[in-house]
Amino acid sequence: MKRVLEEWAQEALSSLGLKGVELSIYITDDSEIQELNKVYRGKDSPTDVLSFPINEIFNGYKILGDIVISQDTAERQAKEFGHTLEEEVRRLLVHGIIHLLGYDHEKGGEEEKRFYSLESYVLSRLSNAL
Repeated sequence: MKRVLEEWAQEALSSLGLKGVELSIYITDDSEIQELNKVYRGKDSPTDVLSFPINEIFNGYKILGDIVISQDTAERQAKEFGHTLEEEVRRLLVHGIIHLLGYDHEKGGEEEKRFYSLESYVLSRLSNAL
């Protein structure tokens, strides 16, 4: 799965025109992501994906940040949405990357439209490339 995640991340970043950037991806369970959600967002419940922007330059690379995905929630959502776990993890990865770039759908309005438009664009590029 590690190699597949790397390929998806590289393709997503490339589709956004980003070069010389790094990010980390961590797959965990509901218990751990709930704790992170509680500590960093004040929400004492599991969530599907969290993004922690860093946006610093190190040795010529831009470190975008960290993405944490709950496999437990991804499995539930895949069943709920009627697609595979692989498709759901890919969606969550792209969702996290868009957040790392500073977009926030929770603001609503035009920001939400831009967020989901960009997410759809990247997901369609991934689907065509893979």
